[in-house]
Amino acid sequence: MCHGHESHHMLDIHDSAAVPAALLRQESDLPTVEIGPGVAIQLLQVDFDHNIRVTRAKLAPGVKLRTHKHTGHVFAWTLAGTWRYLEYPESSQANSYLYEPAGSTHTLAVPEDSTEPADVIFIVHGSNIELGPSGQIEGATSAMDIARAYLRACKEKGVARPNVMGLPADWEG
Repeated sequence: MCHGHESHHMLDIHDSAAVPAALLRQESDLPTVEIGPGVAIQLLQVDFDHNIRVTRAKLAPGVKLRTHKHTGHVFAWTLAGTWRYLEYPESSQANSYLYEPAGSTHTLAVPEDSTEPADVIFIVHGSNIELGPSGQIEGATSAMDIARAYLRACKEKGVARPNVMGLPADWEG
């Protein structure tokens, strides 16, 4: 049963002073840098405690990533271009949304005849486990690995350290 004083108490614990402010980054605040041939990313946010990364990836026509398995789920929103998983017939195109459950295995590819890069926002929970031709584990990529590659690429490009959401100011990778 709800009484007036309990309701008032509920409001007190949600006082605006206790609620953190929303964070905003403009596109120009975070550079897009190439971290591999035909693969450029803009690292929007990381959460090392939960191994989560949010990236905007620009994948050039003809790019094919290593086959990998996800340890957590992935959300993907395609802004432009087209890409697909070689294991499935469907393609992700501009304004499409894709959900990948944990444990899914696939090989991301952008068609060679694509007229533009695939521009995709990925929210990745967990790591990618990279697999060899016969399914053997050849490596893993975590949020920390992506942050390390991003900061290294920024430094090589002569770009000041970006203010990525969730990236500790003193973290050097």
